[in-house]
Amino acid sequence: MTKVHEKIEADGGSKIDSNRVREFALRITSWPSETGTPGEASFAGRLHGLLSEFPYFQKHPEDLRLVESHGEPLTYNVVALVRGKGRRTLALAGHYDTVATDNYHELKPLACEAPALKDALIEMLSGREHRSEQEERALQDLVSGEFLPGRGLLDMKSGIAVAIAVLEQFTSDPAREGNLMLVATPDEERESRGMRSFRNALPQLAKDLDIGVVAGINLDVTSDQGDGREGRAVYAGTIGKLLPFALVIGLSSHASYPFEGVSAQAMAAGILARLEGNAALADRDENDISPPPICLEAKDLRDGYEVTTPERFWIAFNWLYHSMSADELFDRFREEVLNGATNAVDQFTAQSSEYGRLVGRSAGATPAKPRLLTFHELRKLAADAIGDGFETLYRTKEQEYHHIDNPLVLSRLLTEWLIGIARVSGPAVIIGFSGLHYPSSHLRLDEQEDRNLHHAIEKARSRLGNDPQRSLVWKPHFQGISDMSFLGMASSASAVVSNNTPILRLVDQAPENALRFPTVNLGPWGREFHQKFERVHEPYAFGVLPGLVADIANMFLASNNSDR
Repeated sequence: MTKVHEKIEADGGSKIDSNRVREFALRITSWPSETGTPGEASFAGRLHGLLSEFPYFQKHPEDLRLVESHGEPLTYNVVALVRGKGRRTLALAGHYDTVATDNYHELKPLACEAPALKDALIEMLSGREHRSEQEERALQDLVSGEFLPGRGLLDMKSGIAVAIAVLEQFTSDPAREGNLMLVATPDEERESRGMRSFRNALPQLAKDLDIGVVAGINLDVTSDQGDGREGRAVYAGTIGKLLPFALVIGLSSHASYPFEGVSAQAMAAGILARLEGNAALADRDENDISPPPICLEAKDLRDGYEVTTPERFWIAFNWLYHSMSADELFDRFREEVLNGATNAVDQFTAQSSEYGRLVGRSAGATPAKPRLLTFHELRKLAADAIGDGFETLYRTKEQEYHHIDNPLVLSRLLTEWLIGIARVSGPAVIIGFSGLHYPSSHLRLDEQEDRNLHHAIEKARSRLGNDPQRSLVWKPHFQGISDMSFLGMASSASAVVSNNTPILRLVDQAPENALRFPTVNLGPWGREFHQKFERVHEPYAFGVLPGLVADIANMFLASNNSDR
């Protein structure tokens, strides 16, 4: 047992003043930072200023940095390094952007002022004669004194506050081993551009700082509608996410002569029926089961009214996974789409024959089997049609649509544009990906640093015992989409994904020298993040979690220490 381990055992764990953590949380929550707003852009400078107040950074200002990320105005990642003995470094990470405050309605001016918002919500809810179950639960939580509301307080500024407090305590230990680095990033809520820009900058940053980043703890939040036993969790990995789409092309017909065409809606319905919530398609292994694919958008692509069946129909799905690869997921999607569309056309053809028998004449020609094209194949057909200027034309077209923030809309418009160039007719289906690929991750216990991190967590976890108010459970995969998909991920490269994603900026390109290190998620818990009653459980977030994270950090950095 190292001296650090002995000290933690003797002291009964690290002690961090919960009021200090709460103070940090309230301060940074009061700085509005909705994704894509000037508030998000100014937040990094404010956090930099807060950290500059620490005596350590007054003495070592070179260890507190702003790293450029993206956007206009430009956003920044905040990197704060506290050095100890050696080069071995643990990163504590969190995002500071939040979703919008519009759903607070008349209380919007108080959305980021947690104490005032709490009082206002209690007054508002108490004055309602009839409260929904959700409202009644929120009122009970707020009156109990154990929950604090606020936009971004749960997701996830309370986690950043924990990291700040742990960093501050680390500076106070003259015998500290290893290095602790806080990383606060923008834009997790949309495209993880903050974390991806940090990942890309990290190899050179680590070289400049002369450190070796060997593990990470992401401090994102979990939701628990119970007593917190499910929310007090450490996740050994994160779920992956892809957004496959199918753009269905039929042959329109007059409504009085339906069998003279091919119904795009029927093909889309056949596809939807095979995929929507299909438990058989849920990714599973011996450790976990991911949710099945679910439809995010389904729409007829006509704007006006005609007594004509629509020619095109768009469907986009959310598909979470953890054990299969992106390529395997796309193969499954292709198979289900083709089978669904083909079966629908076969049934439509059978109905045409039956109707023809009833009226004593042919109702229409037998349609061809649906043709399936990947977006990559469609793009190649369009490129062949245009010739040498295609790539420039494509970039120009995408720039023309730069104002469109919705990736589903932009993916659809680009795909429709290429269909016109390539002159693809129905029945056909184009498939691809309509959003950023979030890769899955997990601890690899055959790797030394992964084992070291796992061991440190187990040691700290055992100190909590079975106290129902403090106990911590292991879970295999964080179920939310988060920056954890890019923190410590050396590469998420998949040619299938990159070739079939219409939006070029959403094709993630990790540098060849990107660092790979194990990452877990361990954050606060609460209820209803992104919603009006978003609230964090204070006793755990400000009382238990900071000491737990500090113990893990100290024990991990003391384990297997070397001048790396």
